[in-house]
Amino acid sequence: MPPLIQFDHVTYRHPGSDEASLPALKDISVTIDQGEWVAIVGANGSGKTTFARHCNALLLPTHGQVLIDGKNTTQATHLPQIRAHIGMVFQNPEDQIVATLIEEDTAFGPENLALQPAEIRERVATALATVKMSGQKSRPPHLLSAGQKQRVALAGVLAMQPECIIFDESTAMLDPRGRQDVLAEMQSLHSRGITVIFITHFMEEAARADRVLAMNNGSLAFDGTPKVLFADFGLLKECGLEQPSTLLLLNEIRRLNPQLAGLSTDFEQALQHIPQYSGKFVHKALDDEPTSGDTLIAVKSLNHTYLLDTPLAQQALFDVSLEVHSGAAHGFCGATGSGKSTLLQHLNGLYRPQSGEVRVGPYSLSDPEVDIKAVRRYAGLVFQNPEIYFFEQYVGDEIAYGPKMLYGNESLARRVKDAMELVGLDFDKFKDRMTYTLSGGEKRKVALAATMALQPRLLILDEPTAGLDPASRRNLHSILKNSQEKGIELILSSHSMGDITELTQKMTILSNGRSMRTGNTADLFNDEQLIEEASLGQPSVVRLASAMRARGWPIPQRVVKAEQLFDALQAGNGGQTHG
Repeated sequence: MPPLIQFDHVTYRHPGSDEASLPALKDISVTIDQGEWVAIVGANGSGKTTFARHCNALLLPTHGQVLIDGKNTTQATHLPQIRAHIGMVFQNPEDQIVATLIEEDTAFGPENLALQPAEIRERVATALATVKMSGQKSRPPHLLSAGQKQRVALAGVLAMQPECIIFDESTAMLDPRGRQDVLAEMQSLHSRGITVIFITHFMEEAARADRVLAMNNGSLAFDGTPKVLFADFGLLKECGLEQPSTLLLLNEIRRLNPQLAGLSTDFEQALQHIPQYSGKFVHKALDDEPTSGDTLIAVKSLNHTYLLDTPLAQQALFDVSLEVHSGAAHGFCGATGSGKSTLLQHLNGLYRPQSGEVRVGPYSLSDPEVDIKAVRRYAGLVFQNPEIYFFEQYVGDEIAYGPKMLYGNESLARRVKDAMELVGLDFDKFKDRMTYTLSGGEKRKVALAATMALQPRLLILDEPTAGLDPASRRNLHSILKNSQEKGIELILSSHSMGDITELTQKMTILSNGRSMRTGNTADLFNDEQLIEEASLGQPSVVRLASAMRARGWPIPQRVVKAEQLFDALQAGNGGQTHG
């Protein structure tokens, strides 16, 4: 029996690229057998999505060949069978949603397989139930949150019942609980003999797979088990990767204190076997939270309904009230569909209050005469899916579009260059790149640079690290912290609890369109019951700190960052380390 997927010396160049440029894929040879569970990792732009799109003939090799179950993808007669057997959940779910209602979109694939109506209905019901979208089946997909759209795209593929499913960063826009649900579904598919291939920037997810392929600049840099990959520090650095955050956390506390040296590297097991503390009790006080300044944003009794006064009306915000103060970065957390993006889009005037009040700096968005251009110069918004909003063909022109419209040509080139360098995009390398050739993470950097070029007082970010590799995520954190030091106020929403704990001092938790609680980030994340009610997940460091306190370890109550935990352990150990 031939391998399910076989790459034979495959090289691929994007249309329009010249021979002098690096290919997107370079001389790749690899096989994947039926029933395998394979993770694909690598830095942004390393070729992961390009590789995946060769697996179901969405792209065809420039050189070499790809065989799917022995069938050459370049032969058009094989394409219907190949695509029926190899399903793919795209990085951007809008790219594969075709119908006007969720239920109809899920049925689209099975209908094209010419199945009987009864079987189609059964498959659709099962698929929607699996992704927890049954209650939304009559809604238009374009009114869903990004995370809900990813669930709908997954349901459409599951309804096809393919032999292999490729997940291209399909958990990137999901809340922690939704991410676990998708991973559980991958495990279930794998256990039923279905081949699962998934691209991820979450190393904890990659560690669950049986096999990992690591990409680096279009080449296959590693093919083996997660354990071997995560033990090779040189290769990880070369590929822009890192060990799973839980493994990094456990390795460091094992090094810092001899009582912890015997802990398992399995995080859940380690939580259950933390030893009773037997050292000297030294309390390490945490630094005080920064003092909040003037009211930057005031939201009072805000309501918003999509398709208001129509049969498809869907209320997204219910009587939301909160304040954001200057001098303290503010985060918004909540499960998929909780109203975060809808709320953020009220903060720079994309949506105007249907009822209630929104004030941003000196501007009242409830005033019909408000200067919207001035609002958007004051509050710059980076969207959840920035590539949807690109105007221009070339990267440099895209970044220049906003400042040119608002400020004209004066110092335009300098604004663009400074903004690109700020987000880690080399000006000479990227200014003439076509936007469609960028990876998902590179598109996010372009969108951030386009907003930074406006030099706003307030920077609003919607899921800023979704799609970024570990090195780019750390770099973005550094960029945003540096921006804060330069006086830019920061507001962000994220499904990454690490983003919120690392970047914010205050946060608001949303649930089903309502504001549950606003307070200090550390206090809210340490409220286990609140986090559970909001369908979120406590960050790993908070869970570890809580488990250690339960065993008598002198860990401050408000620990939310790894560095805070490490400092507390060193203080209790007299500043000494172990090993």
